[in-house]
Amino acid sequence: MRRRMLALIFAAMMTASMTACGGDNSSTPPSANDSSTAASGVEDGVLTVAMECTYPPYNWMQNDDSNGAVPISNVNGSYANGYDVMMAKKICEANDWELEIIQADWGSLVPGVQSGVYDANIAGQSMKADRAKQVDFAGPYFYATMVCLTKADSAYANAASIHDFAGAKGTAQEGTIWYTDCLPQMDDVEILTASENASAMLMALETGIVDFVCTDMPTAQGALIAYPDLKIMDFSGTDGDFEFTEEERAENVNIGVSVKKGNTVLKDAINSVLFNMDADDFNAMMADAIKIQPLNK
Repeated sequence: MRRRMLALIFAAMMTASMTACGGDNSSTPPSANDSSTAASGVEDGVLTVAMECTYPPYNWMQNDDSNGAVPISNVNGSYANGYDVMMAKKICEANDWELEIIQADWGSLVPGVQSGVYDANIAGQSMKADRAKQVDFAGPYFYATMVCLTKADSAYANAASIHDFAGAKGTAQEGTIWYTDCLPQMDDVEILTASENASAMLMALETGIVDFVCTDMPTAQGALIAYPDLKIMDFSGTDGDFEFTEEERAENVNIGVSVKKGNTVLKDAINSVLFNMDADDFNAMMADAIKIQPLNK
């Protein structure tokens, strides 16, 4: 499951449906027989983890191993860091595994786990029901809060509710609950085409293509490092917040580690670490990730 299998990534991406953080086009899940025979993937003592490496503060790419960064096995001379890398290292240390990081496009993450190219995705994926039909989830390993970002001098900077953006143009990253579940709850906004990734989303806001974006709190906090002229609009705990039932919140907002369907050995090993952590532990680790995030624009 190591580097010799990386060539299979592209075949998996060509044959599998796009998956994303909340708006998946679901591919056909493995059969029950496939699930019951899933290998753990860590028989060789190496956990192969996929992530975008373009999604700070969850994960990013850098040119050296500073701040505990890990080499990216399929991108020579580059290293991965961020909250997801920190969590992957913690899981590997507890289970006495080596860690291998693979950079992968968002749409290839679930197909890669399904086909056995990756052992796990630690990539800011929400534990959404349609995705859980395709993969199993360990975790959560983070509890996210949905927020809006706008410029501090925007006409919408004093909004007290998600319903105070009438007439505004907004977007979010493609295939995320920010785009599929949050934006449609906002009254009388013009929803523009989804951005390819978080960086493109923030650039659309910074350059004035949109008036605001929907995202989660860690992404917003990281964005303020690169774009200090932005303002976080957090409506949580008010009547003007995004609305989710408890079931929807568990599926849409909680972030999990995805593994191949039926891979209970790996899922249980990861949960043995995550279940000994709580929201305060997660938030403290995320704060550390935000502190070391590079100032990329």
